[in-house]
Amino acid sequence: MSRTISPLVPAFLLLLCLGLQLANGSVTDTIGPGQSLTTSETIVSAKGKFELGFFSPGNSTRNYVGIWYKKDSNRTVVWVANRERPFPNSSAVLTLNPDGNLVISGGRMEYTVANTSAGRDTYAMLLDTGNLRVTKRVSGVVLWQSFEHPTDTVLPGMNVSDFTTGWSLTSWKSTEDPAPGPFTLHLGSWNKLLRGSWKELFVMKGSEIYWSSALIGRLADILVIVGESVTWRSKYTDEMLRMVLDASGQLRLLSWAEVDRSWHLLPSPKCGAYALCGDYSICSETTDRGCDCLPGFKQVVAEGIKSSGRGCVRKIDLKCGNYTKFFPLSQVDWPSNPNKLDISDSVECMSACSTNCSCIAYAYDHRNHDCLVWEGPLLNVKQLSEDDGYGNDFYLKLDPSELSTKGHKNAKVAGLLWAAIIPTISLALVFSLFVYCVRRKKELKENGDDLLLLDLSMTIESNSSELTESIRHGNSRRGEVKMPLFSFASVSAATDNFSDANKLGEGGFGPVYKMQKSARY
Repeated sequence: MSRTISPLVPAFLLLLCLGLQLANGSVTDTIGPGQSLTTSETIVSAKGKFELGFFSPGNSTRNYVGIWYKKDSNRTVVWVANRERPFPNSSAVLTLNPDGNLVISGGRMEYTVANTSAGRDTYAMLLDTGNLRVTKRVSGVVLWQSFEHPTDTVLPGMNVSDFTTGWSLTSWKSTEDPAPGPFTLHLGSWNKLLRGSWKELFVMKGSEIYWSSALIGRLADILVIVGESVTWRSKYTDEMLRMVLDASGQLRLLSWAEVDRSWHLLPSPKCGAYALCGDYSICSETTDRGCDCLPGFKQVVAEGIKSSGRGCVRKIDLKCGNYTKFFPLSQVDWPSNPNKLDISDSVECMSACSTNCSCIAYAYDHRNHDCLVWEGPLLNVKQLSEDDGYGNDFYLKLDPSELSTKGHKNAKVAGLLWAAIIPTISLALVFSLFVYCVRRKKELKENGDDLLLLDLSMTIESNSSELTESIRHGNSRRGEVKMPLFSFASVSAATDNFSDANKLGEGGFGPVYKMQKSARY
């Protein structure tokens, strides 16, 4: 007896096949044990912020595993797994093997990205922070994460530095080569020589300090020190920000703008770029001018054009011996690459630089009692604001004539100021005296006694008494006898407006009038 096949079976098998295809083609954020990613496959974080897969920078045919921003069509890479071991062909795969290790393999090459040896109870997941984690499935313990192995980029949520483990960031070799470049970024207290236990950013080129800066400006607003680590402030963890140490050694902070779907460089401290002003220059964080020559120096002129970026040269060359003086600069960030002398006294430190023909500047660190001297070109000198706690004193060696010239210039300026001030004060005094005299004359005119109310007998008696008293004491000068003072209005009224009828006569002092009978006497 033959069996009939239900028409629902083919439909079920078709749906099952489609479901398997959709499952294989669906976007996931996880690589399970035994699973692999080929050069044409990727995983995407849960909210679609980041993507992980293979990439080839520029026109290169080399294959790298990296993480980039999903929405950025230019594939801005923020992390590279195998920057020192690129794979030359497209047959490479990324696998979470049964041992729990994350491995890139292709042909005869193999590179271990994460060695956990945790067995099959593991999985790798790409988070929306851009962090790739290898985690134990049951306990949830994080065995390995890309945030602890950064390349050239710091992302929000990443601990920028752990002072106890020697964290660092390394630039790309070039814009199209992810291999480690010559520049490394550190955040800590590398320069206990200079600032004790203070924390700051510093970039090294090989074994030399290339650039350093305190956590100031925008960086101070974004980064915060928590215990022995520096991390992003919580309000920025959801923003599309990245801090990059580029191939030229510059630290750049960039923000994503949805308007034009591109990255924009955020303002950094004015003097943030290393050696921005060139040799023997000073960069000011507090003025619009920015770059200026150090005292005793002038701008380099090339082809008749002055350029602040070319640096400065001495106006007068130094003479070897005790023919030099020091010009003090305050509230500055010291130049790069000082030498430390085994001297713990500021006077001895000055003397050591003064007698050393190669020494061009010195500073004494009172915090750590260290003597610092500079012998090469002065680079990266910064003038800080008065309230900046990183400011230091710095002493620049100059020819004595430079110091006397500066004193002469100051005296000349002071002389000009006094020449302008003294005449102004004199005019003000003369004008004040004139006003006083006018007002006094007016008061005397308006406030004299009324002659019509005068008791003449009392006045004469009083004056006679005063005169007699003066003679008795042997002092009969006229100035000591008080005479009555009358207002012009009362005199005019008493003489009927100086009427001729009241005129008694005329002498050497002018006419004499008699008072009207209505006056009291």
